[in-house]
Amino acid sequence: MQKPVNSPVQHVDVVIIGAGISGISAAYHLQKNCPNKSFAILEGRDGIGGTWDFFRYPGVRSDSDMFTLGYSFAPWNGGKMFADGPSIQSYVNETARNYAIDKEIRFNHKVKKANWSSEKSSWTLEIEVPGIERYVTYSCNFIFGCSGYYDYDKGYEPEFAGSETFKGEIIHPQHWPKNLDYADKNVAIIGSGATAVTILPAMAKAAKHISMVQRSPTYIVAVPDSDLVSRYLGPLLPSRLVHAINRWKYISLVTLVLKMSQWAPKFMRKAIRENAREILGPDFDVDTHFNPRYKPWDQRLCADPDGLFYKSIAEGKASIFTDEIECFTAKGLQLKSGATVDADIIITATGLKVIAFGGVEYAVDGKAFHVNDAWSYKGMMFSDLPNFIQCFGYAQAGSYTLKVDLTCQYACRLLGLMDQQGYAYCVPRNDDPNLEESDAFSTLTSGYVQRARQQFPKMSDKAPWRRNENYFLDLLETRFRRIEEKGLIFYRVDEVYGEEDAPAA
Repeated sequence: MQKPVNSPVQHVDVVIIGAGISGISAAYHLQKNCPNKSFAILEGRDGIGGTWDFFRYPGVRSDSDMFTLGYSFAPWNGGKMFADGPSIQSYVNETARNYAIDKEIRFNHKVKKANWSSEKSSWTLEIEVPGIERYVTYSCNFIFGCSGYYDYDKGYEPEFAGSETFKGEIIHPQHWPKNLDYADKNVAIIGSGATAVTILPAMAKAAKHISMVQRSPTYIVAVPDSDLVSRYLGPLLPSRLVHAINRWKYISLVTLVLKMSQWAPKFMRKAIRENAREILGPDFDVDTHFNPRYKPWDQRLCADPDGLFYKSIAEGKASIFTDEIECFTAKGLQLKSGATVDADIIITATGLKVIAFGGVEYAVDGKAFHVNDAWSYKGMMFSDLPNFIQCFGYAQAGSYTLKVDLTCQYACRLLGLMDQQGYAYCVPRNDDPNLEESDAFSTLTSGYVQRARQQFPKMSDKAPWRRNENYFLDLLETRFRRIEEKGLIFYRVDEVYGEEDAPAA
């Protein structure tokens, strides 16, 4: 077992864990709003971009518009509204270079453990670095957790009877082989989520035929892959102004669609089916294959840029089977209805595995911290975990980066207040024994969410122990509401500071 090295501990004020889209955002906001703070970004892999540097399957792209998935401070000028993975990875890299953030990244530094010392008011991190037998050790006063929530080592793969008898290749999108030849081959995709919806039209261009097998349908909405404001006003207005206009436009649009889905689910369900029917034609059985059991936005809507997913089906390049798999066979899949699907390649787009804190083991004063025992504070912090902010984007209310941006701004406000008042550290504390836990994930029916419920903190319907899925409400709370409020306790050296002693706002 590795042990910390005996060399001097490297210290910075703030450690950012992860150099993905949220880690670069955190670094930007720190540089801008807390210029007196030293920081380092510890990245376990050898590149910038996180998800967008990792996934390499055909057609990998954003499922949110780039005006909101992109940074508020770095206009997206990539053309398409739903950018492909390499373009997003390039955009994140360019942003890091433009703001000299790349100079603060320590690549191949995988944080394994982090222990908080109340006596020292600091974190000690044990870091695995290739080629070094023992852990490299860092210390810091504050941690920004920006490692996302995917388990990069392994995706979710349910067991299928007879899979060992299949004579072709079985591939999970998370581990896509280089130079896979699928030209003129029959391909079966298992799954109906965003990954499957992305892969199908991309592979249909070269494959002999694509068959998507779904146990239950997903809401898929055909949308334009270009933006009218950018097309017509882009040549006339500054890029930052066009970016700002589009950002607010799509924040408002997504919020409206989400609220309409909650207020008028029958209307939205019908509207989405009609959207599919316009491309697939009146003879296609939309009610069987694209009429989910759940309400719109109980899972995120899948975007279909320029309707290419639906067009692949309408043109006969792809087929949909809404059925359950009986077993794999030597030549493909046997379905419970009796139908068979011939395949040379089977893609198991069956979902992702969630891993809390990117796999980092946290402890407070030597005692292991378990996230499922903690309460979520504003969807950004955890009860009894000091000087820690988690950048975790929206599951429903919009693009991932929108929530990250607000979280980073709140974190900088918090750090500024602590410096002004001389506080050594802060920690959320729930002192209400009667606080009722809400079933916050009951409406989020996505498989990866339901499978990982034990890795999430407890939440309430009562502030501040709730997580909002509303950008405008979060905007008010994170930018304008006072930091010193109930539930967040501040400590000076040898002194406890709580709400009852707080100065007036």
